[in-house]
Amino acid sequence: MTVEIRHPAFESVVGASVEFEKLGTGFLFTEGPLWNAAGQYLLFSDMPGDRIRRWSADAGVVEFRNPSNKSNGLTWDRQGRLLACEHATSRVTRTEPDGRITVLASHYEGKELNSPNDIVVKRDGAIYFSDPIYGRIEFYGVARPTELGFRGVYRLDPDTKALTLLADDFKQPNGLCFSRDEKHLFVNDTEQGHIRMFDVQPDGTLDRGRVWAETTGEGPGAPDGMKIDSAGNVYCCGPGGIHVFDPKGTCLGVIKVPEAAANFDWGDADNRSLFITASTSLYRVRVAVPGR
Repeated sequence: MTVEIRHPAFESVVGASVEFEKLGTGFLFTEGPLWNAAGQYLLFSDMPGDRIRRWSADAGVVEFRNPSNKSNGLTWDRQGRLLACEHATSRVTRTEPDGRITVLASHYEGKELNSPNDIVVKRDGAIYFSDPIYGRIEFYGVARPTELGFRGVYRLDPDTKALTLLADDFKQPNGLCFSRDEKHLFVNDTEQGHIRMFDVQPDGTLDRGRVWAETTGEGPGAPDGMKIDSAGNVYCCGPGGIHVFDPKGTCLGVIKVPEAAANFDWGDADNRSLFITASTSLYRVRVAVPGR
């Protein structure tokens, strides 16, 4: 059984079943998949392997960056530059067109960030990222004590470069994504097993954080990577695979991934291929509704 259907609408969003295609394996722990539509390739992190790898239909999996400072979440900014969350250095960095690395964030009020984990960019260019402590744990990062007494979610202003703490009451903030109209920000908490929704204020700050949905079920996995599709359905890693929620927070079902899923992204020409980073492997499945 490749899917667990909890609501009839699951079939129109994902399908009655999925077929897993293994694109690569033998990695230590895969994360941060990021599709490049112009180049038709996928980047993904292998944190313990200290590399970013690149997959394309023509070349398969090749090395893209070594070392990567144990990068995790990846995304593009509004200018198409690569942004990376680095576990080993507790930094958010940007790769310039000439290959130089620019540090965008590393400290808050003079103290080193925990370990930036996942990252998204708003249409106005503002950068939002989560900051749990996973990158300070051996294997996933570099074992070392924390300097901050909380695990927060931040906003980096595109103009002033000021770093603003948006929320500090998470156990372990992880995946995050905006609603289609960007009026809400979804942030999941791995340790709490739920997804919270915040109202995005005109100045980019967050308000009225409340539990929007929970990831419940059997099997390995917890809230981790999270994204929204073109119809407003929210996909979130959880027990047993990838949980699919409709725009109102109803869980439609679960894509039952062969290994514990950490993250995913849509890609290919029609944006209906779901590329899944799952522990030691990279998988691809086809879904009915395209990604955002």
